[in-house]
Amino acid sequence: MKYAKTIATMYQLVADGIVPGVTYGIINHGAVLSDNFGQQELVPERLPLHTGETYDLASLTKVVGTTNLILRLLVLGKLSLNDSISQYLPEWQSPQVTIRHLLTHTSDIVGYIPHRNELAKPDLISALLNLKSGPDIGKVIHYQDYNFIFLGWIASKILGEPVQQLIAKDVLQPLDMLNTTFHPCNISNVVPTENLVGKGLLRGSVHDPKAQILGADCGSAGLFSNLSDLLHFSKWLLGEVRYPEFLSDEWLDQFFIDQTPGQLKSRSFGWILRQYKDHPYILHTGYTGTMIIIDRQAQQALVFLSNRVHPHPTNQLFLPRRSQLIQTFIREANNDYH
Repeated sequence: MKYAKTIATMYQLVADGIVPGVTYGIINHGAVLSDNFGQQELVPERLPLHTGETYDLASLTKVVGTTNLILRLLVLGKLSLNDSISQYLPEWQSPQVTIRHLLTHTSDIVGYIPHRNELAKPDLISALLNLKSGPDIGKVIHYQDYNFIFLGWIASKILGEPVQQLIAKDVLQPLDMLNTTFHPCNISNVVPTENLVGKGLLRGSVHDPKAQILGADCGSAGLFSNLSDLLHFSKWLLGEVRYPEFLSDEWLDQFFIDQTPGQLKSRSFGWILRQYKDHPYILHTGYTGTMIIIDRQAQQALVFLSNRVHPHPTNQLFLPRRSQLIQTFIREANNDYH
């Protein structure tokens, strides 16, 4: 069976206690192979994982939501890649930072915010806008949530609504992602994340501390979704389903091209850009244990959903094991295992 090694790798994550459970979907030239196994909850009860569960996507919010919102603004001519972010956020003191820098994580934002996760919303906003760009702008990839928080605020300045409302209306609805939301209604159907001291189990409330503080004004995290919506989204990026009124094929092509100012070869718009042999593929991960990989040339994709931060995000083995999963999937996607 194709993907036997990928599936075995995911089962081993559960068997080794790296994640409580896994929901996955693999797209192979339009055909979908999907399953779920393991537990959704370990404390205070052990509850098995069921089909159709909703996950906290964490940073997948950046590529599912905010990236596409910004690209729509580019398409509509309401924004330019070379615009200084100071044009929209005048409090920001490094006008050399552009929209392209934010989209590709090449802004090199530096500075430290004491007690960042305990600040009130107005204080956090002020502290973020008082950061600056460092000497390596455009020269290095420095992955930071701040880039996409700023992009969300810029979209809000242009369109007059909080970024999360804009994503719901201008991205999720046009792409028919009807199960994807910032506010899950059926909390019992949401896979829990961390068990916080003094607060208890997070279920249906965003895990990311900055997203908790910023609420509707956070474009870096906050979305919840399920496998069916993310498979649909992946099919759109593969070209299997089309929304030409939303983004043309020419714009979709841009996801698979190096978009960094310094041609660093590792970032597209929002997405991590990698090469396998003679062609690119894109991927993105979320801190909670989520991931999407899109290999358009091979017409394969993987949606991997777990709640690896449950009950506590202390397992350091997850990251190398996730890397192993990525490598295994890409090799199997390109028929390199025999």
